[in-house]
Amino acid sequence: MPGFFPPLQRMLRHLWHALRDPARRAFSPALRERLEQQVAASETRHSGQIRICAESSLPFSYLRRNAPCRQRALMLFGKLRVWDTEDNNGVLIYLLMAERTIEIVADRGLNRHVSPQEWQQVAGRLGQALHDGHWEQGLRQALEETTALLVRHYPAAPGTARCNELDDAPILP
Repeated sequence: MPGFFPPLQRMLRHLWHALRDPARRAFSPALRERLEQQVAASETRHSGQIRICAESSLPFSYLRRNAPCRQRALMLFGKLRVWDTEDNNGVLIYLLMAERTIEIVADRGLNRHVSPQEWQQVAGRLGQALHDGHWEQGLRQALEETTALLVRHYPAAPGTARCNELDDAPILP
């Protein structure tokens, strides 16, 4: 019986968050627009693509099989086509509100250069900012840190036109 209650508690927490939808409240239209502009500005400095995705709760199919948050982030990485960039250097910043979890998924090209510890540090600083109630500052900082990593390893070639492969607006599925 001990194994039954944690999954049930998780389902109830996700149901509660699904009803309240804190992602939509935290990501106001004005904040989404400012983040979209920052992503667009970032992508003029490197050849990578950055996506932000925030969900209030996991879909029931993930909860039913007690799937980890990382599994959902990886699925969205594929579904949003972040993996499908020319240089294999896309990055997904995924927030799951019900579990207060942040996952950063980077494509294989970028992961050759950036260690998992570096991504964990970016996620850790973002998590602390969100915990302290500094949503916009935390997201802007995470975007700037991600931009710095992309500029270091995939700088924009001088005199080349920027090809925006993916939409810059944050996703709230």
